[in-house]
Amino acid sequence: MLQTLHIENIAVIRRTDVDLSEGFSVLSGETGAGKSIIIDSIGFVLGARGGRELIRTGAERAVVSALFSVSEPMAERLLALGAECEGGELLIERTLTAEGRTTARLNGRPVTLALLRSVAEHLVNIHGQSDTHTLTNSENQRRILDDYAESAQELSRYTAAYEELSRLRAEIRKISADEAGRLREVEMLRYQIADIETHSLREGEEEKLSEKKKRLKSIERITKQTSFAYRALRAGEKANVLYILERTISALDTLADVIPAVKDITAELEDCRSRIEDAAESVRALSEEDEGDATKLLNAVENRLATIERLGRKYGGSVETVLAYCAEAKARLSLLENADARLDELKAAEAAALTEATVLAHALHEKRAAAAAVLSERVQEVLAFLDMPKVRFSVSVRERQGGEGLLLTRDGGDDVEFLLAANPGEPLMPLSSIASGGELARIMLAIKSVISDRDGIGTVIYDEIDAGVSGKTARKLGIELLRSSGRGQVLCVTHSAQIASLADTHYLIKKTERDGRAETEVVALDEEGRITELSRILGGIEVTETQRRAALELYTERSAYKEA
Repeated sequence: MLQTLHIENIAVIRRTDVDLSEGFSVLSGETGAGKSIIIDSIGFVLGARGGRELIRTGAERAVVSALFSVSEPMAERLLALGAECEGGELLIERTLTAEGRTTARLNGRPVTLALLRSVAEHLVNIHGQSDTHTLTNSENQRRILDDYAESAQELSRYTAAYEELSRLRAEIRKISADEAGRLREVEMLRYQIADIETHSLREGEEEKLSEKKKRLKSIERITKQTSFAYRALRAGEKANVLYILERTISALDTLADVIPAVKDITAELEDCRSRIEDAAESVRALSEEDEGDATKLLNAVENRLATIERLGRKYGGSVETVLAYCAEAKARLSLLENADARLDELKAAEAAALTEATVLAHALHEKRAAAAAVLSERVQEVLAFLDMPKVRFSVSVRERQGGEGLLLTRDGGDDVEFLLAANPGEPLMPLSSIASGGELARIMLAIKSVISDRDGIGTVIYDEIDAGVSGKTARKLGIELLRSSGRGQVLCVTHSAQIASLADTHYLIKKTERDGRAETEVVALDEEGRITELSRILGGIEVTETQRRAALELYTERSAYKEA
């Protein structure tokens, strides 16, 4: 149940706090007083879209908060969604800034808008004038029946099976769609794989070839300089570093018997000689690395690099990406070459999935059909009370049949339709084709009244459900609203004295002026205030004593209906 509502800087409301009562409450007021702003504010705090236009002119932010009392079973349901109630209460707060950003909190904890909306669905049901016309939509009719049938579990199982069936059929279509195209792709992949594998590419090959190409282009300079260096170190005819070093070591050895320190020097020189020999061999190897015809070697390297470049342009750039493309092409080729076997597997899986979905669709149909019979009977009972005694109402649930049996869609295999016969002797016809605005309002109230026994929602709000009805019919609408409030809190925005006089609590929405600006406020009326407001609704420009007596009579009658 919605206990308190705080609204700050929403449209013409500067700041107002409303303590709401159990049972049946009504909100009334002059046209333009701000009744719709109250409903919009409740919708906003429950997760409805909030644009910057909601904010009161000159304010930097708007805030709406709502405090709910929650039963233990509902608290457990909300906890499963991720919203924890504290002491049987849940405080929802939502803020809108002038920049258009919104934030939401549950008991002071920031939450996502998605979580807020999922929680709100279990707390409040708001029925606006536009919702009455959505009653003629077949999809909305199916949802109403499923809610009444409490078929969420069956629908969830069916939907999962249907999605798997749809996935299998999509893959079958993809494989079967273009056989000629598949064969063309197979031939293309085979050519590409052969084109790559023929050249036996190796990772890192391109970098090594580039280095070799650079060296071969400088082969003359390399040969000249390495030959000079080798002769200087070892192979010179007249003198070389090793020859001089060896003569030096021999000369110093003759002094070893008289100068002991010479042995250390010759040891160092021997080490130098060994390292110079190694260096000389390394220099000679440099000149021998590219043995053969340098021109032919260079041509071979350039041709190989050209091949790598061509493959790179076709298949991805570097040797690594070309090899990766080849691996992917092989995997794709394997899939295509085994398409027939895969198609057989998919068709077998599709048959099994179709059987499962059909079984679940039949189970869903049985639950809907059983609920439809009860819903039809109970709605017709309420309609009879609401001055539609001769009307016949029925919820039709028919399994859709296609060329190959039950025709399945995401929501099952049923066509759900609300039917109405407005006058005796007339056949049942689709609601959309025959119901008037006043009839739709009564049918919607009847349906809401019936399903409220099952949905467990603590608060139902009706925004001008009396549109299109008046007199005795409006009175009976009010009585039904009063009855419904025995199962949960009912709030109704109304222009009807016949309805307003039956409420447990009456709130007046009025517009005042403060500091040169219009402001809307909400006032809980006492008995005298209720008589005055009922007189205004009944009257014209001036309220007469006759109208006050009529208002008092309507108000006094409430006690009898309340006891009943």
